[in-house]
Amino acid sequence: MAPRSRRALVSVTVFLATCGVLGSVVGPRVSAQSATDESTLRDSLKSFTSVYSVVEQNYAEKMDSDRTDKAIYDGAIPGMLHVLDPHSNFYDPKAYAQMREDQHGRYYGVGMTIQPQLLSDGTVHIFVLYPSEGTPAFRAGIKPGDMIVSVDGKSTTGMDSAAVASMLKGPRGTHVAVVMSREGQAKPLTFDLTRDEIPRPSVDLAFEIRPGVGYMHVTNFQETTAREVGDALDKFKEQGPLKGLIIDLRGNPGGLLNQAVDMSSKFLQKGQVVVSQHGRIDRDQVYSVQTGEEGPKYPIVVLVNRNTASAAEIVSGALQDHDRALIVGETTFGKGLVQTVFNISQNTGLALTTFHYYTPSGRLIQRPYDHLSLYDYFYVRDASTPKDNANREVKLTDEGRTVYGGGGITPDEHIDPIKSNHVQDTLLSKYAFFNFSKHYLATHTVSKDFNVTDDVLAQFKGFLKDNKIDVSDQDIAANLDWVKESIKSDLFTSQFSQTQGAEVRAEWDPQIQKAISFLPQAQALEEHLQPKAPVTTASR
Repeated sequence: MAPRSRRALVSVTVFLATCGVLGSVVGPRVSAQSATDESTLRDSLKSFTSVYSVVEQNYAEKMDSDRTDKAIYDGAIPGMLHVLDPHSNFYDPKAYAQMREDQHGRYYGVGMTIQPQLLSDGTVHIFVLYPSEGTPAFRAGIKPGDMIVSVDGKSTTGMDSAAVASMLKGPRGTHVAVVMSREGQAKPLTFDLTRDEIPRPSVDLAFEIRPGVGYMHVTNFQETTAREVGDALDKFKEQGPLKGLIIDLRGNPGGLLNQAVDMSSKFLQKGQVVVSQHGRIDRDQVYSVQTGEEGPKYPIVVLVNRNTASAAEIVSGALQDHDRALIVGETTFGKGLVQTVFNISQNTGLALTTFHYYTPSGRLIQRPYDHLSLYDYFYVRDASTPKDNANREVKLTDEGRTVYGGGGITPDEHIDPIKSNHVQDTLLSKYAFFNFSKHYLATHTVSKDFNVTDDVLAQFKGFLKDNKIDVSDQDIAANLDWVKESIKSDLFTSQFSQTQGAEVRAEWDPQIQKAISFLPQAQALEEHLQPKAPVTTASR
C-alpha cells in the first residue's frame, strides 16, 4: 500500500473510532462502552480497513491521492453519516472553508456576483450579474452585464465562474486588475481594484413597502443576522411608527441557532421561551428571551415556503406559538435536528446531529426520514410530508390556537406558490431581461420615477426578435405585468443597484402582496394579546 494511502486509511480509521466513542469524550455523564460494544466497534473497523485494502490493491485504476481522498471524503464518511440522518454531514477542506465563510457573513475580494452565459457564437463567457453596494467593484463603476475579459492579465476564456471568482478573491488591501467588455463601449475597460472585506448581509432587503408597513427579507442565519434585523427595525422606526411588518423567510435554509434566538427575542416578551433542545450527550437546554421587545407593538406577518428550514422554522414556530405573528405561505421544510460542527484534522469538519429542537408549545418540527433515500427526503417532499393533520401531534399556542408538529410549520393562512410558465422560463433561460437592460442603457438612462412605457415595451419586443428569442406579442400580452416588472427591475439593478432592483421585484411579488393583505388578521391576533385593564369596584 502506498504511503499516502496508508496515511489516509489511518486518518479515516481514527475518525471512525472517534465517532464511535465521541460520547465519552464530550459527555462525561454517558457511561463507558461495554466490552461487547468495544468488540463490535473493533470488528466494524477491521471490516472497513479490510475492504479498503482490497480496493486499494485490486481496483482497475491506480488509487492515487485524489482518488483516495474522493473515496473517503465523498464516499465512506458521508455514507456513514447519511445512514444516521439526512442532515449530519462531512465537510472536506474546501467545503469547510466555505461553510466558515458563510457563517461569518463576509469574505475578502472585490464584491461582485458573476455568472456564465452562452453566447450566440457558442462560446461561454463570464458576466457580472451585479456588484454589491459599497464594494470596490461598485465604487469603481462596474456594471451588471460587463463581460470579464481577463483578471491580472490572465484570459478568462474557457474558465467557469468558480475559477474566476477564486482569482478575484484575495487578501485585504491587495490589488487585482480586471479588464471588462461593455456594450456600447468601443474599447475594453480596465479596473484596478483594491480587495476589501465584502459583507454578505443576511437581511438583504429592508424598506417600507407601504406607508408605515416595513418589509424585510432574511436570507439565512449567520453571525450578524440579529444585529441586521435590529438595524432594519431601527430604520423603520426612524420613519415613523410601524403599522405592520412583513418578515420574509422564504427559501431561508437556517443557520446559527443563537441568531434565531436573538432575532425572535426582538419580537417576544422577556422570559418567554424561544426554543428548547434535547439530546443524548449534553444536558437539555431551554432558550428564553433575555430582554424582550421594546416600544409599541405592531402586527407581524411571517411569509414562509417549503424551503424555509431549521433556524428559520425556530423563529416562525416561536412567533406562532406565542401568538405574536401570523404565519402565512406554505408548510415549511420540517428540519428539527440541530447539528454541532466539530473541527476534524486537516481543516475538515463534521456537522453531527446532537439535539432535537422543540418549539415553545413542545412541537418537534422534524419530518419523518426513516426508510427514505436522500433524494426522496429532499426533493420528493410528498413522500415524508404528512398528507393531513389526523396523525400529527397536536399542541396549543398561548391563546389556545391549535398547531401541529412532525411535519414543518403549518401556516395559519395558506398562500399558493408562484409558478412560472413556458414563456417566462424561455425569457429567463435566454437572459432576455438581463441582456436587454445593458442594451437599453448603452443609449438611455432611467430615473427613479421610470416606468415601462409602450415605447420601451416595443424596444424589448424588437430586441427579442433581433436575438431570435421565440416569444410572440400574444405571449408578452398574456404575461404583461410580469414582463414589465422584470424589465424595470433589471434596469434598476443596472442603473442604480441590486437593492433597487430587488425592491421593484418585491413590490410586484404576488405572495408578498397577499401577505400584506393578512395584516388585519395579524392585528386582530395582536389585539387579543393586549393586557386587559384591571376591573375595580368601589365600596359603599
